This record gives sequence, C-alpha cells and structure tokens, in this order.
Amino acid sequence: MVLKLDPDPLQAIVAHAESTYPEECCGLLLGSADSTSNAVVEVKPVENCWSAEPALPSELRQALTAPVESLDKTRRYEIAPEAMLAAMREGRDRNLAIVGIYHSHPDQPAVPSECDRQLAWQHYSYVIVSVERGSAIEGRSWRLDANHQFQPEKILQSSSAEMPSENWERMSMGNGRSVSQKPVPHYPV
Repeated sequence: MVLKLDPDPLQAIVAHAESTYPEECCGLLLGSADSTSNAVVEVKPVENCWSAEPALPSELRQALTAPVESLDKTRRYEIAPEAMLAAMREGRDRNLAIVGIYHSHPDQPAVPSECDRQLAWQHYSYVIVSVERGSAIEGRSWRLDANHQFQPEKILQSSSAEMPSENWERMSMGNGRSVSQKPVPHYPV
C-alpha cells in the first residue's frame, strides 16, 4: 500500500504536531481508498483526550512497559469516539472516508509503540511525526500487516514522483526539513 499525501495536508499535520508539543497531537486523515493506496484530501485535527483513568484492556495493560498511571499526553493519545463519528459523518457528506490517523511522538522517533500497535485498525494508514524540542524533524507512515504488525508504508506526493530508494521516502516540509520514511526496528512502549 501507498499513502498519497500532498504538501497542504502534510503542512497541517506538522503545524499541529509542533503546536501541541510537548504533548502528542492526533488527528484524522480524510480521503479515499482503493486496493493500492490511501489518498489524503484533508486532515482533521482533533483533541488528544488521553486519560489514564479509564480501564485499559488487560492485554494492553500487560504490554505496556511503563505503569499506566505514569503515562500522560506526552506519551499517549486518544481520539474520542464522538470525534471519529463526527468525521465519518462529515466525510460521508463529502464522499470522503477516514483513511488514516496521525499523531506525534514528542522527543521520540517516528516509530509505532506497542500501545500504537495494540490499538491500531487494519485498514488505516498511521502517520507518526517525530517532534524534537518543538520542531518536527521526521514523519513516517505505517500500516498493519496480516499479522497485526506495523510495516513501513510508502508516502507519495501527487505533485512529485516516487523516490526510487527502498529505504527512504522524503517529502518537503518547508524550511529545508523533510518527512522521511526509513524501515527501522520496532521500539517497545
């Protein structure tokens, strides 16, 4: 699969990630999907409503390497069901669907955590932006495989050709920065 992400939606993701630092941002990717790609038309920033208060499923609680009570919005995100439903309705009215979710990793690599994996849905693209000291430095897209493991997803801009390298996908974020995708090992929570 490929994620098609043009400069305007990308800039909106980066701006959101930088504005919420040191907390994680989160949002929805609206667009269209087919058998080979998810094409993003618009991003919908939503509030990070993470709270350690609700009971987490026991299998997720066991997978976390840090006590749940020590996790806050600097290490976790959650999208309210009401925000998902509102985006689904808005998208339906405009012939768009939710094709993915984005969030940031403050002062951490743009690599999914075990919590990200446990809570991910099979058909979505997951864009993660690494933000260091308030500046977005890297972004990657991920997608679950048949074994519910994240695999890197190629990122394309319709305004530019796909880069031929297997290891890197770069897109301009402006100001000389780039969003890149590089296969890396999975990092635990």
